[in-house]
Amino acid sequence: MLELLAAGRRRVREVWIAQDSEPSRQLDEIERLAARRRAKVLMVGRRRLDAAARTGSPQGVLAFAEALEEGSLEEMCDPVRGAAPFLVVLDGVSDPHNLGAILRSAECAGVTGMVLPRHRAAHVTPTVTKVAAGAIEHVPMAVVPGVPNALKRLSDRGVLCIGLDAAAQTSLFELGEDLCGAVALVLGAEGGGIGSLSRRRCDLLVAIPRQGELESLNVAAAAAVACFETARRRSESTPATLP
Repeated sequence: MLELLAAGRRRVREVWIAQDSEPSRQLDEIERLAARRRAKVLMVGRRRLDAAARTGSPQGVLAFAEALEEGSLEEMCDPVRGAAPFLVVLDGVSDPHNLGAILRSAECAGVTGMVLPRHRAAHVTPTVTKVAAGAIEHVPMAVVPGVPNALKRLSDRGVLCIGLDAAAQTSLFELGEDLCGAVALVLGAEGGGIGSLSRRRCDLLVAIPRQGELESLNVAAAAAVACFETARRRSESTPATLP
């Protein structure tokens, strides 16, 4: 809620606060930001708020805002504040909790855009919004008809597409400068991984080295590791820009 109001990317029409909410600095800040955004603040009964929230555990505050605007895949290939784009492409991630967690990690690591398939995948829902903890207000998202074609379009624009595959022979940690230019990390669906055609469209396939007995990481955990390793490499390198 605070990130929605602070970011100011979307118009917020109303903010509901449960009448039985305990006073707090966070609620004071929400009311202050709502006033700045000219959003009406209403005190409502808890039952009414819970019924409208459409999530399993509402926290006593609800906003009615404009829908998120979809990003453009082509625009995501452009430099951002002078630095080469750093993208995440999800090939069929269907669990909203995983999507929310990936968005949160991606935003914290400095990802500049995310690509989601239109079909057979999780999209932004109240659950995703809650788990993402405000990240949806800061990470542009492009929804595409198919991931394989999107990867080809990214490659044609000079973006290096790196697929995370537990069976790959190359380690993510060996890439070095490959992570410092225009890059897209590609992560597959829970259980099935990256689809076969999407895998062929990746420029590189890499694995996250494991020391234990399990075959792979959860996709949200793998995304966090890959995003922060990429962020670390990029922070150690001179910022790269597209031609």
